[in-house]
Amino acid sequence: MSMNFNTLPKVELHVHLESSLSFAAVSRIDPAVTLQDYQHDFVAPAKCTNLADYLERAPKGITLMQTEEELRLVTADVFEQFQRDNVLYAEIRFVPFVHTRKGLSAEKVVEIVEDEAVKASQATGIEARLIPATLRHFSAEQSLQTVKLVEHFLGTRVAGVDLGASEAGFPIFAHISAFQYAAQKGIPRTAHAGETRGAESVWEVLKCFGPSRIAHGVRSIEDPALIEHLRKEDIHLELCPTSNVQIDIYETYADHPIHRLYKSGVSLSVNTDTRMLANVTLTQEYERLHETFGWDEKDFLQCNLHAVRAAFAPEDVKRRLEKQLREGYGL
Repeated sequence: MSMNFNTLPKVELHVHLESSLSFAAVSRIDPAVTLQDYQHDFVAPAKCTNLADYLERAPKGITLMQTEEELRLVTADVFEQFQRDNVLYAEIRFVPFVHTRKGLSAEKVVEIVEDEAVKASQATGIEARLIPATLRHFSAEQSLQTVKLVEHFLGTRVAGVDLGASEAGFPIFAHISAFQYAAQKGIPRTAHAGETRGAESVWEVLKCFGPSRIAHGVRSIEDPALIEHLRKEDIHLELCPTSNVQIDIYETYADHPIHRLYKSGVSLSVNTDTRMLANVTLTQEYERLHETFGWDEKDFLQCNLHAVRAAFAPEDVKRRLEKQLREGYGL
């Protein structure tokens, strides 16, 4: 069966703005960067030794996102990438505090990205929400400030909060009070876990943060009791297969547990994670799932419906997206 993966409508819940700059965006900000430079300095190797190795290139993107003009350009650029992938709805995460080197306040950063996302949504017809994130190595104070920024902007395109970066070496203790504050305020929560550490890291985040979603969470497969819990509580996993294989959690795409997780009945979605570092589009991710596990339209529709239900969006938006998906897949 030949499928045009490009035209399939898609929902993306897990994409990092700082690590999704296209070559077009990079060269507009810094014309001195050649395509060869971009491929060498901005894109991570197809196989990295670990997450730290993979993330070594992330600062290259962050350096080019320090002024209002740069932030606007990168935000508009990621919408153009979504358009090429036929994305109907996207949630974009970014870290306000890493864009303050040239004098922008974290609040101003959120304001700029939010304003540009509104414009890009109007220009492309792509519905989007933003997820400001704190990072594991940040202080308790920075995490609380990030949550308070989200609280301040709630009701705009800003819709939730995330805890990012590597779990290895950075426990969640510093962030518990910030996420408990978010829970008290009814702010939707997701957090990176079950990526560089096993199922215990997912249990820890579930227990301390009470999120409705887990960013990655792929290593939940290592604990059948956790799989059962995720299914029962309807906790959604934002899966990013290419990225996981690239940081060598799994040797090959065929070793990735996405198919087993899907068959187990866990709510999950397919995402790119970092379009620049992973050098992948959502269309390519779908092609790989089809080639490796034989996924077809009904599987992609199912995962996109899971994504819509788990989205940090109002119910009327979800209903509209669900209708668009069903029509787009003709199923």
